[in-house]
Amino acid sequence: MMRFLTVLASVTLAFQAAPAMAWGFFAHTVTGEIALANIRPDTRAAIDRLYAAEPQIGTPDCPLSTMAEATVWPDCVRREGWRWGYTAAWHYQTEPVTQDYDVRKNCSGGNCVSAQVTRNHRILADESLPDNVRLEALAFMAHFAGDIHMPLHSGDWDDRGGNDRVVDYGIVPELNLHWIWDGPLAERAITSARPSLVRRYGAAELAELAGGGPADWGRESWQISRSFIYRQAYDCNPCDGSFPDRTALSQEAIAEAIPVAERRVTQAGLRIAQLLDSAMAPGSLPQEDGA
Repeated sequence: MMRFLTVLASVTLAFQAAPAMAWGFFAHTVTGEIALANIRPDTRAAIDRLYAAEPQIGTPDCPLSTMAEATVWPDCVRREGWRWGYTAAWHYQTEPVTQDYDVRKNCSGGNCVSAQVTRNHRILADESLPDNVRLEALAFMAHFAGDIHMPLHSGDWDDRGGNDRVVDYGIVPELNLHWIWDGPLAERAITSARPSLVRRYGAAELAELAGGGPADWGRESWQISRSFIYRQAYDCNPCDGSFPDRTALSQEAIAEAIPVAERRVTQAGLRIAQLLDSAMAPGSLPQEDGA
């Protein structure tokens, strides 16, 4: 029993000590690797040329010289709140799950994730702008395209996308719903995937998994939150009213959620590739405003 309690305490500490950033430090980098495996060679060459402008951005503690670094750079710079604090609202777009989805809600002045995917795509595509401006836009675009695919970045407004929901994850107590989907579920989905998520995808797979624009991707995440995540965690319809103060995800529930998380990571990577190819094509424009 003592050995079990020691292991449980260690696992709990490992989960709780880390910030809710697994989509920042693991799933985000995997989405970048998926994207690199699926972009055109000329797109990759154009991106590689932009990295030379990294010193002009002035973030030595947050490097930006690879696609992996680009996918986590917007989370890294947020630590300097005095300089980058204004970007905090760009990472999410929570919506009431009891109402219909509206991409223009909670996006005043374009301060939401869907609008910033589109905005930074436009900046990246504009060859008249300095390379450092376009490189910064590449990092924001790739990161936010990942964020918008994590379902609880479009979760419920009232609980801050699950951040205020206390949930036990298997034997690990007192995490929160957002962190579970950001962290351990994303990690298990990636590491257990067969074949590997990082690979070249065929035309049939792309037809199924890619396509659409930021408004579509946010709506997908919101629908997953509404119809699957909250319903599974609380065994009730989110439209029925308030949830219990806390709940737990059983091993069976975790296993059921893994394919959902795997699909979202995959879609994020392929859609980042789509954004990169279109931004680097002459005369490219986003498919929609996104907010």
